Amino acid sequence: MAAQPEQDLSDFDLALLAFEKRTWRYGGVKQQAILREFNLSETRYYQEVWRLIQDPRVVALEPALVHRLRRIALAPTAPA
Repeated sequence: MAAQPEQDLSDFDLALLAFEKRTWRYGGVKQQAILREFNLSETRYYQEVWRLIQDPRVVALEPALVHRLRRIALAPTAPA
């Protein structure tokens, strides 16, 4: 019997995934929560998220979340 993908992920990785499943009503709230809950800069947080969504174990565990995050990460940004 194969191990469950979540068993191979660290508590930190699982916490990042759970955090990304949340919805945020107001701008800035997520950024404050990133610092409060993970003690990471926003840039470092998103580097960790990008690392996670490249991991096949995460794709197997949370395919819809990974798809959404990849779509957001790869979307072209509007010119300033």
